[in-house]
Amino acid sequence: MSPAVASSDKPLIAMVAGEPSGDLLASRMLAGLRSHLPEAHFHGIGGARMAEHGFVSDYPMEKLSVRGVFEVLAHYREIKGIQNRLRDQLLEERPSVFIGVDAPDFNFGLEMQLKQAGIPTMHFISPSIWAWRGGRIKKIARAVSHMLVVFPFEEEIYRKAGIPVSYVGYPLAEVIPLEPDVAAARAALDLPAGAKVLAILPGSRMSELKYNTVAFIQAAKNLSQRDPSLRFVVPMAGDRQAAYFRQLLDAAGLNDVPLQITDGRSHTVIAAADAVLVASGTATLEVALFKKPMVIAYKMMRASWEIMRHMGYQPWVGLPNILAREFLVPELLQDAATPEALANALWEQLTNQQHRTRLKQRFLDMHYSLLRDSAKESAQAVLQLIGRTPVEAGA
Repeated sequence: MSPAVASSDKPLIAMVAGEPSGDLLASRMLAGLRSHLPEAHFHGIGGARMAEHGFVSDYPMEKLSVRGVFEVLAHYREIKGIQNRLRDQLLEERPSVFIGVDAPDFNFGLEMQLKQAGIPTMHFISPSIWAWRGGRIKKIARAVSHMLVVFPFEEEIYRKAGIPVSYVGYPLAEVIPLEPDVAAARAALDLPAGAKVLAILPGSRMSELKYNTVAFIQAAKNLSQRDPSLRFVVPMAGDRQAAYFRQLLDAAGLNDVPLQITDGRSHTVIAAADAVLVASGTATLEVALFKKPMVIAYKMMRASWEIMRHMGYQPWVGLPNILAREFLVPELLQDAATPEALANALWEQLTNQQHRTRLKQRFLDMHYSLLRDSAKESAQAVLQLIGRTPVEAGA
């Protein structure tokens, strides 16, 4: 069977998202593109939210959801094989554009080869070159025809490097309401309206679950002893993650902790919470957009931590703190993320009302600063890159 080939009437657009957060962000772009390119074929690697807009995933997205230097090495051959097969397919198909959504280690290598072959490439969401490994911008210049950024301060970085760039706003700032409906979220989860609720988000990757779960749930056990009325809700990204999470609890003897484990619905869980224990990553900004007090924590393989802890340019790792340029919320990483330390920090987030009120206002201001029509802005950038205009495409 011969591969699909892009044409002016039926453009072929290839995309790769490597984890649930990228799937959600890419779905916003697809929502904007679909109305202008109704005949386009979208394929590559993505998740369920992208599929809602007609995207066809050629490989399971979970194959790319690996984090940490040595964790990636353990899966290197499989991931590299997927990258090579997809590259060969796209070189034959000649898509109108390739769009890498986050997953920089996978996407930049692919984008570089496609760009060298004359295929326009776009990358959606800049890696944190302003936080660590700033030298990557040279590789980005070779790999990316156009960069889409989600934070206003990132535009100047790319302009100075001579890389075409568009600020499109942070997509989840539009999805998450300025005033979350706590009562509705609690009703959806069968939680009492007056209960004190802690959401626990140990991560969506299997490697994150491996290293974060035990400390996170031991902290919950500590808190439940302080306040037996506390409710704990843990969203799981999928059945595989949920099964592994329960396996880890069983091995650690933590089955007695009163947890409510949900199938997905992380936004509902966050909305229902009084505070959140969250693994460092994109989810920290989601929690901030829900205006929730939080403790950011992260654990990883020791060897990976020893490498990565020397590579940062800033004192913060959590996106809310980076955007605020201060420690708005605690960060407890690796050895500092002991169950007792996590429990103590969470207790403060749950009980210090003055702090909670201040955080809510700071997070509301942050939310407004990130608001933009990202679906429209990102779609417009894609259309311009492939030589289409919204007027022509919608005609």
